[in-house]
Amino acid sequence: MQEKIDKLVQWLRDQVSSAGLNGAVVGISGGIDSAVVAHLIKRAFPDHSLGLIMPCKSNPKDMEDALKVVESCGIEHLVIDLTEAHRVLFGAVEHELKAIGKWKEEKARLGDANTRARLRMTTLYAVANNYGYLVVGTDNAAEWHTGYFTKYGDGGVDLVPLIHFTKGEVREMGRLLGVPEEIIKKAPSAGLWEGQTDESEMGTTYEMIDKYLKGEDIPERDRNIIEKLHERSHHKRQLAIAPPKF
Repeated sequence: MQEKIDKLVQWLRDQVSSAGLNGAVVGISGGIDSAVVAHLIKRAFPDHSLGLIMPCKSNPKDMEDALKVVESCGIEHLVIDLTEAHRVLFGAVEHELKAIGKWKEEKARLGDANTRARLRMTTLYAVANNYGYLVVGTDNAAEWHTGYFTKYGDGGVDLVPLIHFTKGEVREMGRLLGVPEEIIKKAPSAGLWEGQTDESEMGTTYEMIDKYLKGEDIPERDRNIIEKLHERSHHKRQLAIAPPKF
């Protein structure tokens, strides 16, 4: 794993160099994946890396954990609170849809959450543009395979260094990099709403997804869930679809 870390650090340097840019930025959520990426880009670009903390109707504990990540790797960081921007944007959408009688309350929670993810993406690119940095994503192999990310939200990035690593491997990487143990053991959550966890949303566990991706036997129920998630999220792993030339 240490060899893989070294190769990832060099790969990050190569990608930024080939793009003719200066460094890298990552959104730090307080979870293990973004913690690992923060450590990686700090190693790759000691003087040209940035961690962006973007609370948006967030649990204060996530801010505390994000700051622990910053402290653990020594990365430069900014905090940009998006709560008010989200209120204005999503409030305008709700107001206009209600005005024409098209607002669907049952869709609101997911729409709210996805808008937060896309606001964070927009903020990351605005900051990246200022610094001349690439935006580095945090999706791991399990999230990529199941589509557990927001299209053009946390999926809207330039580089995806963790895409071939299972959740277990990301945790192993975190320990070698010096990520705080409490972050490594923290229940994975996108912080979408109170009590939300990744595994409760997916209906299976990262352990089962990791085993599936490694070709190991898992219960049929979990296999069916994983395969349905993969099939349903196919569009998320594609570029915008164009018609053939007529």
